[in-house]
Amino acid sequence: MDSPHDGKGWAGMPSQRWRELADRLAGRIESGEFPPGARMPTTVELMAEGESKPSVERAYRDLVERGLVVRKPRVGTVVRSRARVRVPLSRYGAVLRPGGDMGPWETAAGVDVGGTVVLLAVERLAASADIAALLGLPSGTLVVRRGRHALIDGDVVQIQEAFYPVDVAEGCGLDQPGKILGGVLGAMTAGGLAPGFADEKVTARMPTTAEAAALGMGERVPVLCVERVVRGRGGRVLEALRVVGAADRVELHYDELPLTGGVA
Repeated sequence: MDSPHDGKGWAGMPSQRWRELADRLAGRIESGEFPPGARMPTTVELMAEGESKPSVERAYRDLVERGLVVRKPRVGTVVRSRARVRVPLSRYGAVLRPGGDMGPWETAAGVDVGGTVVLLAVERLAASADIAALLGLPSGTLVVRRGRHALIDGDVVQIQEAFYPVDVAEGCGLDQPGKILGGVLGAMTAGGLAPGFADEKVTARMPTTAEAAALGMGERVPVLCVERVVRGRGGRVLEALRVVGAADRVELHYDELPLTGGVA
């Protein structure tokens, strides 16, 4: 943070210098001179052009925070991809039938952008008060949690946590490690639970340090937070899902929603 007393920036360095460098590099990225995945000039290369080492380091730190570049061990600083995936509401209906190979994320992303889901953990735990409320269960009830990452071409763009009543998870094989072929909704249908309705709430905020690290982006890139509750046709809650995703990588589309009531 710049000091209000000496007019200097990070580590006592004049702020104007590194800011100008960061803006110049950002302009070269935005112009396409450095496309996604391209390696940025090294500190040594920029120093040869007359920049100081502290200015280069602070400029790149700024670009990381903006979400324009990422630091990769043994590779260097590379341009971060910000290609967006269009995620339509219709992704749910496309995976309700059992027997398919792809879940909602993979169906929405498609094979062209390498949409995949990586399972991180399956565990049983006592539901917190907020998760229990979403599932319609008493606080502290044992539930099954499935933690996973949604990827595009190998980049993590969503952090997902799904919670299930134990009997629902056991009946559909969701309490077991490993990928659910065709997705959870297809597994529920195969298990005779007939998921029929989904409520989805979307909010936005800035990421935590841990979220930014997991998503491979800077802490000045906002995240979209999706909370989805799936109910069976009888009204029972079958799943509570929480998603935190990079706002510059995903578009949520709610097309052809029915409009009810009179016309003003």
